[in-house]
Amino acid sequence: MVPTNRRLLALLIAGLSSGAISSTAIAQDSEANLEEIIITGSRARPRTVTDSPVPVDVFNTETIREVAFTDTNDVIKTLVPSFNISRQPISDGGTFIRPAQLRGMPTDKTLVLVNSKRRHRAALVSIGGSGTQGPDIATIPTAALKTVEVLRDGAAAQYGSDAIAGVINFILKDNTEGASLTVDTGGYSEGDGDQVTVQGNIGLPLGESGFLSISGEFSESEATSRGEQYCESWFCLDPNNPVYNPNAGYAAYTTDPTFMAGVSDANIGQGPYVQPWGTPNTEAVRVFFNSGYDLGGGTELYAFGNYSASSADGGFYYRYPNNGTIEDLRRADGSIYSPLEKFPGGFTPRFFGDVFDASIVGGIRGELNSGISYDLSARGGSSKVEYTLKNTINPSMGPDSPTSFRPGDLVNEEVQYQADFSYEMGEALWAFGASYMDESYEVVGGDVASYAPGPYATPDPWNLCAADMTPTAAGSAAIAGGSSLNCASSSDPVYKVVGVGSNGFPGNSPQFSETYSRDSYAAYVDLSGNVSENLFLQGAMRYEDYSDFDSELVYKVAGKFDITDNFGLRASYGTGFRAPTPGQQGTINVSTRLPNGLPVATGLFPANSDVALALGSSPLTPELATNYTFGITGSFGELDLTVDMYRIDMEDRTYAISTRDVSTDPTSGSAYSNYEALVAAGIPGAESIGGVLYFANAFDTKTQGVDIVATYPLSLTSDSETILTASMNFNKSEFETDPSAYLNAENTYDFENGDPQWRGVVMARHMVGDLTLMGRANIYGSYENSNPVGGVLTVQEYDPVVQFDIEGRYRFDEIFTLAIGGRNIFDEYPQKDKLGDYCCGALYPTGTPVSWDGSYYYLRLTADF
Repeated sequence: MVPTNRRLLALLIAGLSSGAISSTAIAQDSEANLEEIIITGSRARPRTVTDSPVPVDVFNTETIREVAFTDTNDVIKTLVPSFNISRQPISDGGTFIRPAQLRGMPTDKTLVLVNSKRRHRAALVSIGGSGTQGPDIATIPTAALKTVEVLRDGAAAQYGSDAIAGVINFILKDNTEGASLTVDTGGYSEGDGDQVTVQGNIGLPLGESGFLSISGEFSESEATSRGEQYCESWFCLDPNNPVYNPNAGYAAYTTDPTFMAGVSDANIGQGPYVQPWGTPNTEAVRVFFNSGYDLGGGTELYAFGNYSASSADGGFYYRYPNNGTIEDLRRADGSIYSPLEKFPGGFTPRFFGDVFDASIVGGIRGELNSGISYDLSARGGSSKVEYTLKNTINPSMGPDSPTSFRPGDLVNEEVQYQADFSYEMGEALWAFGASYMDESYEVVGGDVASYAPGPYATPDPWNLCAADMTPTAAGSAAIAGGSSLNCASSSDPVYKVVGVGSNGFPGNSPQFSETYSRDSYAAYVDLSGNVSENLFLQGAMRYEDYSDFDSELVYKVAGKFDITDNFGLRASYGTGFRAPTPGQQGTINVSTRLPNGLPVATGLFPANSDVALALGSSPLTPELATNYTFGITGSFGELDLTVDMYRIDMEDRTYAISTRDVSTDPTSGSAYSNYEALVAAGIPGAESIGGVLYFANAFDTKTQGVDIVATYPLSLTSDSETILTASMNFNKSEFETDPSAYLNAENTYDFENGDPQWRGVVMARHMVGDLTLMGRANIYGSYENSNPVGGVLTVQEYDPVVQFDIEGRYRFDEIFTLAIGGRNIFDEYPQKDKLGDYCCGALYPTGTPVSWDGSYYYLRLTADF
């Protein structure tokens, strides 16, 4: 049982006040104050953070350890205000692999590196929005990290496609000795969401001149629930909710003891409500290794890689009686069958994802007699998502439907060969290189029951009624046997048609189970150097050629001018090019969404598929970007300050169109035309699909903002030190072209206003002897959400939120350190929905980066050997 807030705060105070003083923390801080050397942002020699012509954040092991999260995504979010990620509880694969943002740009516009080598993409393509497909940062355990460098600037000319918003470079530990083990456990003050994480690292010598550093992590967390019982105008399970109408048709079910007894099992133990809203159950095992061997003469062999296996599960939307899925059907003998026989209280499909991720990188680097440095490398990476759907049915199979399905898998694979060179000529340093990459994306078919049409995909499958709506011989026999069959009534269950495929997530049929592949070539050149004592300049050009798109040449220039020893100006200008991934071009999905406030089955189809082309799509083309930055760096006494303004212009931005309605009603206009397009394309269960969408090069955008980073050390006493840091980000995206042909009014408004424009992290770390105290304020500015209410677009503004974290850490001896702390200790939540935009028991905007799980408290024991 998780202790109450008051008890845990008491424990925190006791823990923070129980330390004796020694020199350990002072020594640790002296290490922290050394100049931070960065390698990201330049192909040339490493530079310090203050000398860099572009903004780079560097976080060491100590800083990373202080962030009490299991997921590395959440660690980066806590440390970098311009990096945002949300928990999306009902978001198909987004429940398992969460898409993130840097500087308002989606995941696939931020390049992720490990040891300065490109990280492979995850197999998941986000269904809505930009349809992002980026690397899964969660597969990188924090125990493996020596430092993290975050380049907040476009770098496509240096690193290639994806590096439009910035670059995150994870530098792995390279220790030859020592070991560490950390056990972290905690839970939420609501009494749920208990988590356990065990991490470890060991450094080993490799022969006489090498190292092997191995890191591992096991994590397990239980689900949370922050919603309320399902209660909407069309079906309400809570008689105490003002929405409940005792005269509505659903009252016949809510007053039925058998039905209500079944309701308690409708979400198979995931909390008190039929549709849970919160973080999912998760479990993961992750291993990373890093190795190197000095061959002598400045030549080194190196290799690193990982294996990760994780699983998670979440719920879909609750299926209630007479919603098009739970319907009365006629058996062959004329009797009535209802899915309530399998699920007496309706059901909530449960979605399970097993994610497997593996990579291997190897290479050799050194220096030739001519003075040219070289780095020759090869890498391979694979990501696979295996889906399982339980607690649901294939409605069209009627009583013969199973309740568990394997709807298929997604697989992304990459192989890359790269050669990098550099040569120093006086004050200038040339860097150049080339690469070849082969990548593929496979949509693996599901089991037959997950996509095959059963008999109830068509009306009257047993021919009980004739064309003139009179009983056939079989129908007459059924009536004689006591059936209530009434062929003359069009509403008789004999004519009912229900959906095809595993409800909630139909399986991948052979028609859409394909492998999409391509290869690409790239070459680059980078020149940097000190033009004068005060001026540093850098320029880069990169040529890329994709087998499925035309070639592109991008470039970048950057510079830093030191006005004084303590004050400088820096700026950059660059272009970017991003080709749609094979996954974006090939992904297909049918899932439940809320296009008009009601949950309906919605199909996403490839832009170049027959379905999308019939709806007016065009094959995807590359996105183009232009980046501008201007900043200042300064030291004013003890205060270090950087201010960087930026602008990112995107042309032909890839985005999912607003859902187009689908209807079998011939009088519904374009909705019926969309239905006809689905039928013509041979889509199974077209009758049950209520909406369609596809990705398009929809519009141009402008994203601009400012990053502010300040650090100030204090010496309050002779034996202690306090460091204050503040990081703030302002970010706003706007349309540069009219998006109305692709987005409706609600989606248009939410695109520009749906995220907090201001985000900040203010932290104080106080060190005295073996005791370290840390306090952190996570600041989220206001944001807005729109929803058509009565045909009028209505807006709700969400107030700013500040969530405070606190931690006390005490080092007992040379081995053991104990930390106790809390996140969001004042239990702050975002405002609840007032527009009715988040249906079905949701209280908070599920896509917001503001945490809505409440207070979390933890203990962490670390042993360093």
